[in-house]
Amino acid sequence: MGLQNAPFGAAEYARRIAKTRAAMEKAGIDAIFVTDPSNQAWLTGYDGWSFYVHQGVILTMEGDPHWWGRYMDSLGALRTCWMEAGTIHGYADKYVQSTVHHPMQDLAGHLRALGLEGARIGVEMENYYYSAKAHAVLQAELPNATFVDATALVNWQRLVKSGEEVAFIRNAAKISEKVIRTAIEKAEPGLRKNELVAEIFHAGITGVGDIWGDYPAIVPLTPSGLDATAAHLTWNGAPMRSGEATFFELSGCYRRYHAPLCRTVYLGTPPSEMLEAEKAQIEGIAAGLDAARAGNRTCDIANAFLGVLKKYGIKREGRMGYPIGLSYPPDWGERTASIRTEDETVLEPGMVFHFMPALWMESWGLETTETILITESGAAEPFCNVERKLFIKD
Repeated sequence: MGLQNAPFGAAEYARRIAKTRAAMEKAGIDAIFVTDPSNQAWLTGYDGWSFYVHQGVILTMEGDPHWWGRYMDSLGALRTCWMEAGTIHGYADKYVQSTVHHPMQDLAGHLRALGLEGARIGVEMENYYYSAKAHAVLQAELPNATFVDATALVNWQRLVKSGEEVAFIRNAAKISEKVIRTAIEKAEPGLRKNELVAEIFHAGITGVGDIWGDYPAIVPLTPSGLDATAAHLTWNGAPMRSGEATFFELSGCYRRYHAPLCRTVYLGTPPSEMLEAEKAQIEGIAAGLDAARAGNRTCDIANAFLGVLKKYGIKREGRMGYPIGLSYPPDWGERTASIRTEDETVLEPGMVFHFMPALWMESWGLETTETILITESGAAEPFCNVERKLFIKD
């Protein structure tokens, strides 16, 4: 289908491929085989729920990238990739979940056809979608090739967003505002948590006006009470209760781009220590946003936030955010830089982070976060416009 159905134009994909090839040349790599579905989509536009089988993108130093995957999914590649049909390759179903054949045997044939049987080929070793068995078979099939670890090589090229990508994130942010407001408005004692999550999903998929909602890379995280002391619990069928805080870690999604947003609601009268922590958190977020300026480092954001917490006598460990943008399950983070004290990544205009300075205490959790844009000058810009506070419903 060419560029007919791809989310971006030719110039945007040319920019991405040029950046990736520069990184490949610096790493001394002749070709890369990319399995991360987010990286596949970023390079080619491919969009489908097929990442449970082996698939990927081959990028050499010349020509268009090649998408490779299961034959039935190659038809989806023809519908979503910007490249022409000659660069779309599908393998037979005999390779799918077989104990006799492996898809990497088919991939090796395509790599040989591209003249890469003796090349230095980068693969994403630390990736959810590239298995140890896949690597072993590929090595056995191409004994003269040299396989090198190219984990996150493409991810790092995604760190600075184009104007077109920022526009997509702004659309996602409008949906994020809607789903967070829906969660807060609907939350009440006696409402079963699964029913609340159903409302959240409905709001997110319905979208806002012409901005339609896609499925987010992470399902709604909505723990209450003691469950909210843990960061990544989802939901159950229990009713919401008075005297408990519930945090909502949610994100709208537009054409695979995310804008995570977290807020917390308390049903009843919150304890004084939670209100004191709210003050510290809100003040710390403001300090972090002010430190999130081009030319500063990711650690400066973390240190600004932690400096405020220290003043309030609150101790916190762990990272406080990560880059976001285009993503697929199981994570909406880009897995590159981190907002933490030891990370010295220099901030550049166009970077987008989920600034996530949540507090998980002994008996409750308090999440208030923002997706932020590093601007040309001045403090970071939050994408969403939802009041930054602990929402209390008597």
